[in-house]
Amino acid sequence: MTELPGAGLVKGLATTFRTMTRRSHTVQYPDETPVLAPRTRGVIALIEENCTVCMLCARECPDWCIYIDSHKETIPAPPGGGRDRTRNMLDRFAIDFSLCMYCGICIEVCPFDALEWSPEFEYAEFDIKNLLHEKDRLGEWVATIPAPVALDDAAEEPKEIALAQKAAVKRQAELEKAAPQTAPSQTAPSQTAPSQTAPSQTAESQTAAPRTTGSESEPGSTESGSAESGSPEPGSPESGSPESGAPGGEG
Repeated sequence: MTELPGAGLVKGLATTFRTMTRRSHTVQYPDETPVLAPRTRGVIALIEENCTVCMLCARECPDWCIYIDSHKETIPAPPGGGRDRTRNMLDRFAIDFSLCMYCGICIEVCPFDALEWSPEFEYAEFDIKNLLHEKDRLGEWVATIPAPVALDDAAEEPKEIALAQKAAVKRQAELEKAAPQTAPSQTAPSQTAPSQTAPSQTAESQTAAPRTTGSESEPGSTESGSAESGSPEPGSPESGSPESGAPGGEG
């Protein structure tokens, strides 16, 4: 069956007439900010603290639009011992967005998450040369990086979290196993301490009793005084010597 001449035109005009009665959804940009998807590929932001200058992003970029310069610094050994280490310091990190094809390979291959997608898209320039942005400008877009999308309720837990939890449980089990072995050694001296101090307490109670009576305390004090001095008293018979006794007999 052949179509009548102008049937296609009528179908097209019918679609036009249907949409003419509907409310438009045009966003009046820039007066109104458009609502973008959470994973919009607007611009690449650089987290400079995470960059280790491994050059993976620059090597994997299909457009060769990433430029990196760095130098090495020597970190002295710690006081406790060891050896000096070398560390790569980032001098320049630039992306030429006039060449970038927004493929996201550099973000995927970065092992330390130094590059992230930002939904920011208002970085147009009048001169194409100004689309070469250095690390300072790339770092300004870090604040616009959205939070990661929450995982689905039925999704598996990341393996990094599972390994960390398993290591924590193993460490806690080792601490609980070592706790009963160290407890008796710490409580043993406190149990034997009273038995060691008991004789000293009984000895003090026995020696303290004679000192309370006046008759027994005085002889004890004279004996202790003579014993400490080591010389007899003048009135005692032991004070005289054989030589001193002869003149006394003649008198």
